[in-house]
Amino acid sequence: MKETRLVIFDLDGTLLDTIGDLAVACNTALALRGLPQHTLEQYRSFVGNGIMRLVERALPEPLRTPENVALVRADFVRHYTDRIDRHTRPYAGIPETVAELARRSIDLAVASNKFQAGTEKLVRIFFPDTRFVAVLGQRPDVPLKPDPAVVEEILAATGTPREETLYVGDSGIDMQTAAAAGIRSAGVTWGFRSREELAQYGAGHLVDRPEELLGLL
Repeated sequence: MKETRLVIFDLDGTLLDTIGDLAVACNTALALRGLPQHTLEQYRSFVGNGIMRLVERALPEPLRTPENVALVRADFVRHYTDRIDRHTRPYAGIPETVAELARRSIDLAVASNKFQAGTEKLVRIFFPDTRFVAVLGQRPDVPLKPDPAVVEEILAATGTPREETLYVGDSGIDMQTAAAAGIRSAGVTWGFRSREELAQYGAGHLVDRPEELLGLL
């Protein structure tokens, strides 16, 4: 295993526990229409594929039309963007691990399926003193993970060889993304999905605490 020069992090469920604010925002958008709301645990299975899929999964099946999804998404984004950090926090040990990676002069990047403005805002709020070489979320005309486009963009921008890159995420989608990009993966077990899902989708490593990432460099 070559020396790691770049670590690419997923955001939700990996660096930050965002589920509380995501749930409140989506339930608020549903409540505006008198629709049933969902629990935190249900939202853990709804997230990971971007806001459109989150909203689609939250809507009652007969209402999952493109028009309804777009309307509820707009309400979600308005509420969520203004209240994005009410319940969100870094996972225990993440700030220290990120700081140590930076101290070791390892390049850091974020690759998320969250919309770009939300991704940038959360990184700015919770990691104000950390330099990320790229902070990329969902953008028009860029396919969502597990398509490796966002990872390929980061690799091209930094000039980092694939064998010197580690991708860190909490879901099967993340493990598929890393595999599609041809880079090593670490599945974190503190996030929104199960250890079993990470193993099923081919996690190169399974880590239970953030500081264990330092041993994979």
